[in-house]
Amino acid sequence: MEYRRMGRSGLELSVLSFGSWVTFHKQINDGSADELMGIAYDNGINFFDNAEAYALGESEKMMGRVLKDKHWDRTSYTLSSKAYFGWRGKDNKPNQTGLSRKHLMEACNEALQRLQTDYLDLYFCHRPDTNVPIEEVVWTMHNLIQQGKVLYWGTSQWSGAEIMEAHRVADRFHLIAPTVEQPQYNMFERFKMEQDYLPVFKNAGMGTTIWSPLAAGFLTGKYNNGIPEGSRLAIEGFDWLKDRWIQDAKLEKVKKLTALSDELGVSLAALSIAWTINNPNVTTAILGATKKEQLEENLKAIPAIKLLSTEVIEKIENILQNKPVLDLA
Repeated sequence: MEYRRMGRSGLELSVLSFGSWVTFHKQINDGSADELMGIAYDNGINFFDNAEAYALGESEKMMGRVLKDKHWDRTSYTLSSKAYFGWRGKDNKPNQTGLSRKHLMEACNEALQRLQTDYLDLYFCHRPDTNVPIEEVVWTMHNLIQQGKVLYWGTSQWSGAEIMEAHRVADRFHLIAPTVEQPQYNMFERFKMEQDYLPVFKNAGMGTTIWSPLAAGFLTGKYNNGIPEGSRLAIEGFDWLKDRWIQDAKLEKVKKLTALSDELGVSLAALSIAWTINNPNVTTAILGATKKEQLEENLKAIPAIKLLSTEVIEKIENILQNKPVLDLA
């Protein structure tokens, strides 16, 4: 396993990590979660990602049960949660969502209880909240760190401008600024990481914990001939994912990428993840798997990086035709 420092922070994360979005509680039970987290940990993964909204809190509870049974040294791994959407779904009331001081404080305490831990290594503001002054958000996250409940705080799906505003507020009041962003990044989702965040990486030294490096499984090639039963895109309530990825033009590109990966002697999944972590601004890419075989295949992304020669990257770009163009005006 390779480890990278999270931006300019002192924290080291495994370049591949393990997350619970969609899978925990919805697709797998405690036994499968125990097996998959065990494989991840035994292969050097030291970051496990979660959020209050995943399976309406049940995902955190499941991970908490597994971690309790594992008896791993708490200092040997890092654990995250995120707050914004709440965990009550349609029953959320005012102050049970968003980034107000009230919700962030209460959501953090609830996450600690569900995960059965004394502190979170990383705590993310899961989306920007235009209804809350940025000063309130930064102060609250600073306070949570000072209380020892959180070690590092971050943002998720914020714009580069919003992140820099948080840094300006932190600098003005001598507060702890966000040190990590969690954006989506894969071969089809590139703008934030390759253009919008470039000033953030340069000026603020942010690390990144990437979600959906396989575009919800689309970049495994398993949807090339339809949607398999039991797959992520077949789950009720995730139609938006299906609508986003199952498009003819994208399918044609995936079929060409599949042919290229076959030429190289690796799976498309391993090649796609390797492409993602080949970006030096990626600290870690979060893997999500429902089966042992999937996770073991995804872990092959690390040796697959060696295949990404200038020539291979050029072939990939010729297939994708979606590289963000920097506006130098």
